Amino acid sequence: MRTSPNRLLATGFGAVYLLVGILGFFVTSGLGFAGTQGNNLIIFAVNPLHNVIHLAIGAALLIAGLSSTAAAKGVNTAVGAVYLLVGILGLFLLGSSLNIIALNGADNVLHLASAVVLLGVGLSQDKTVRRNAIA
Repeated sequence: MRTSPNRLLATGFGAVYLLVGILGFFVTSGLGFAGTQGNNLIIFAVNPLHNVIHLAIGAALLIAGLSSTAAAKGVNTAVGAVYLLVGILGLFLLGSSLNIIALNGADNVLHLASAVVLLGVGLSQDKTVRRNAIA
């Protein structure tokens, strides 16, 4: 794991997203599960659904990071792609009834930044793992 950027990133991001998911429940009591308004965790809006998503993504990243380089590379790339989509869609969802995970501007910036890092590492690092997996 020490020599794999994908495993290090997946493990680190996984732990952080799990922590954020857990901490989010401390600020979202009394909110609707998929309400369009959330309470702030620092500057990021969260609701219970958003917290569950953070827990799922954190678990996927952490498990992949602790499993293998190929798993970490795949999950980093997949989560990065999803975050890119969420970051772009989030720009259009603010103030909308479709904003069921209570996104705000800070969330969108964080999701886009996470997408860049996860996709950047997932697509550019540990290339020998990909070649060996295909061969």
